[in-house]
Amino acid sequence: MSDTAILGFPDYAGPARALAAELSLPYREASLHRFPDGESLVRLPQPLARRLVICRSLDHPNNKLVELLLSARTARELGTKHITLVSPYLAYMRQDTAFNAGEAVSQRHVGAFLADLVDALVCVDPHLHRISNLAQVVPGTRALAVSSAATMGRFLRQQQIDALLLGPDLESRQWVSTLAEAAGLPYAVATKVRRGDRSVAVTLPAEQFRGRDVVIVDDVVSTGGTVAEAARLLDGLGARSVRCLVTHALFAPGAEERLAQAGIEAIWSSDSIAHGSNAVALARCLGDALRAELTH
Repeated sequence: MSDTAILGFPDYAGPARALAAELSLPYREASLHRFPDGESLVRLPQPLARRLVICRSLDHPNNKLVELLLSARTARELGTKHITLVSPYLAYMRQDTAFNAGEAVSQRHVGAFLADLVDALVCVDPHLHRISNLAQVVPGTRALAVSSAATMGRFLRQQQIDALLLGPDLESRQWVSTLAEAAGLPYAVATKVRRGDRSVAVTLPAEQFRGRDVVIVDDVVSTGGTVAEAARLLDGLGARSVRCLVTHALFAPGAEERLAQAGIEAIWSSDSIAHGSNAVALARCLGDALRAELTH
């Protein structure tokens, strides 16, 4: 890894610097300028390493995808031979099929776009529902999906709380069970029916919630509707406290207020997306994944 460097961006500099420190690699930072019409100017630091690890999450993705295109293509023009993209939050993964006639399957097309730019991709807990692995999304690349469950579980163990972990839906069972094992805590899983972008119906499992501390765990919180509905139900059943632990804190406008109104006492998130609730650093688990990739 002697000719390898981490390339970060101003909006995600903290986690990128932490990853560089974890891997004992030099950190370089791109500079960005936005013109009045919204176009981006990307300026890469000189000289560039022959092997470059671009570290930037793809929340609010539209500008970032264009800036990734400019960065990757320019890096190759300047002599970089291998590019690994570390994008802890990978955007456009939820639209993995055409639910209505004429809809673009964004997962497929954005995946092909990324595969054309980079040689390898590392992300955390991507939304893979109707496909079996990340390599199908970014064909032809070395693709690695890292689980945050063990890292999040260790964080909960450090909090020294005796809580029941609650997954929001049946799809979360495997992730929640791994997290619970790492935390040394019991878990249960709810069921939900989504009625629209901001409307869900949640059914809690047959557990005794009265007098218990509960941590709702989820991989993504966007509008906060699912977590808020679960919190209201838990309050009605006499839960002593309700907290939320989330990997990807997207938090659309109004989401945090919605969670507070529902009685959520604390929100903990990983630093996959830079946010004020960040409490869990992913540098260690990403570094473990990257060590094998960078020696390939």
